[in-house]
Amino acid sequence: MAKIAKRRDRYVLDFYDLEGKRKWITMPKGTTLKAAKEELRKVEDDLATGNYISPKKTPTFDQVAQEWLDHKKMNIRASTWAVYEGHTKNHFPEFKNLKIHQITIQRVEKFITDRQAAGMNLSTLRKILVSLRQIFNLAVKRGYCPRNPLDYADMPKSQGEETDGADKIQILTHDQITAFLEVVTEQKYHVLFSLAIFSGARQGELLGLKWSDILWGDSQIHIQRSFNNQRFYDTKTKGSNRKIDIGPVMLKKLKKWRLACPPGGLDLVFPTAKGNPMNHNNMVNRYFLPGLKAAKLERIRFHDMRHTYASLLIDQGENIKYIQAQLGHSNPTVTLNVYAHLMKGTNREAACRLEDAVLK
Repeated sequence: MAKIAKRRDRYVLDFYDLEGKRKWITMPKGTTLKAAKEELRKVEDDLATGNYISPKKTPTFDQVAQEWLDHKKMNIRASTWAVYEGHTKNHFPEFKNLKIHQITIQRVEKFITDRQAAGMNLSTLRKILVSLRQIFNLAVKRGYCPRNPLDYADMPKSQGEETDGADKIQILTHDQITAFLEVVTEQKYHVLFSLAIFSGARQGELLGLKWSDILWGDSQIHIQRSFNNQRFYDTKTKGSNRKIDIGPVMLKKLKKWRLACPPGGLDLVFPTAKGNPMNHNNMVNRYFLPGLKAAKLERIRFHDMRHTYASLLIDQGENIKYIQAQLGHSNPTVTLNVYAHLMKGTNREAACRLEDAVLK
């Protein structure tokens, strides 16, 4: 039978483990009798459910996080793994040396409220919690702890001042697009930035594009890969592998650039002078941002040209399913979640068309 004893001013938990072996756990100095009883109750609950693990055999959070990273490394992109590694190294200092089973629901909720009180962006916090949840999922799978505390903790909610990333989207107007493309006179970058705006393809997809991906007769580009962090990758999802429609003006620009493009074994549409893949940082810092400045436009991200493309399609009333397919989203819901704030709140023309169709 489990009990509590006191030795040298410290409480000791006295019980038998799942194998019938007698165990003693000496509580830290200063532990109250109430706290010792609570700890013993947890031990008894774990014994009753068969989830008890000796504290000496239980790894720390840091050890489980490293095990999770090692497990992930072989199955995900290097860039994604680097993000996960950054999460584990930079965002969980209060958990680092704790035994994994010591991290309770209350501790997780305090972690969340502390980050919100410090002003952490809601979207960032949610991404960090995804990593934290996966670390605990592995701990449960390995038998290090009986349950995942994130399954029971209150998750962060918007305080009404954040738009969960939508406020970061910046859109170029028609005049701004014209002004920007006029000042980018070097042919390769003029064509690259034009294609970014008029196809909505991601930066990595454009840098990984090959001439064999240009479907001249169909006026389309076929997205089959991306180039990120000095490596080529296949598209992440079936939806990302897609054919994007392009107009005759864009097609004409590509034809002219095909004649001037440096040759190379990789057959890239936008290679370096030696035919190698382009360095995205060099492209952004030496050509994209100076182009914005020359056009007297505010600084935006390269990815905002993709948002601009989506906004143009939405503004001209294209079907949301078509927009989703062009962007390579997994389903229309994803597209709506990202761009719902760009949808017109009212549409008098639609109301008029409805009346005309019925009342006539």
